[in-house]
Amino acid sequence: MKILIAEDTLLSRHMLQGLLTKWGYDVVSVEDGDAAWEKLKVPDAPRMALLDWMMPGRNGVDVCRALRLQRPEPYTYILLLTAKDAKESVVEGLDSGADDYLTKPFNPQELKARMRVGMRLLQLEDSLVQAREGMRFKATHDALTETWNRGAILETLDKEIWRSRRERISLGILMADLDHFKSVNDTYGHAAGDAVLRETTKRMQASVRPYDAVGRYGGEEFLVLLPGCNGAETRNKAERLREAIFHGPVATSAGFLKVTMSIGGVATADWPEDTSNQILQMADAALYRAKEEGRNRTVMAGAPEHEEARQHALELSSQGSKLE
Repeated sequence: MKILIAEDTLLSRHMLQGLLTKWGYDVVSVEDGDAAWEKLKVPDAPRMALLDWMMPGRNGVDVCRALRLQRPEPYTYILLLTAKDAKESVVEGLDSGADDYLTKPFNPQELKARMRVGMRLLQLEDSLVQAREGMRFKATHDALTETWNRGAILETLDKEIWRSRRERISLGILMADLDHFKSVNDTYGHAAGDAVLRETTKRMQASVRPYDAVGRYGGEEFLVLLPGCNGAETRNKAERLREAIFHGPVATSAGFLKVTMSIGGVATADWPEDTSNQILQMADAALYRAKEEGRNRTVMAGAPEHEEARQHALELSSQGSKLE
């Protein structure tokens, strides 16, 4: 593990560096607080720091306070080295964000023991962060395909529509559905169906940009968000997705299966006043039309789908008024 030493006295700095190197640590040493702060504020900073309390520029306490304010994660364990032993000084150091302190002159074995405690705490911190991120991933991602789940992709849709209006750019929205997927499950079993869904997802994600979003809307239906795409661009990207699915059969436990996809698309620039629900319904209606017209095709929403979504919104509004 990389460890930072900040000590303005040359002899003490060399002594510390020699000890830590001997113990197997990767050591970075600086001679003042300002240099220590520059090393600690970057993303790949050392995870442990030994800071002298009194240094030119920022002192050790100043560096602690700045670090805790600006970069809470990943956590850096800070051990203050100080000639002060008054209780009020110790309290000040710990209140600044230091995890421990050691009074000079110190015993090397005591320093080694304190550092081991810091290492154990950092390992625990990393385990907790990893567990938290795992829970967050499970809460927002589909377990089978590892794409965004329904709740997360709909939340992203609302954010992207709001952003597209604020920045006056178009958002492309695709509702995609695997054709005759029920027959795959019925004929070849759910294991084969799961393999089709996983492979379909991989091909879709490989066909979109890093900042596009792919989510499992439900069953074999997917929602794809394409920021910055107008109607023509949305259609082109939909066709690229469809061809990626159609291009080659999918390997499953039941053998290679031919899979196709129908897609309904809409671009918000064409319907700037419509709500996210209306836009979503238009994409769904366009998908339904793609199914009716023979499947394995892309259909962009037009005036009929827009009118259908508008009428549906009026009906919902009327029903809400009656309930009140």
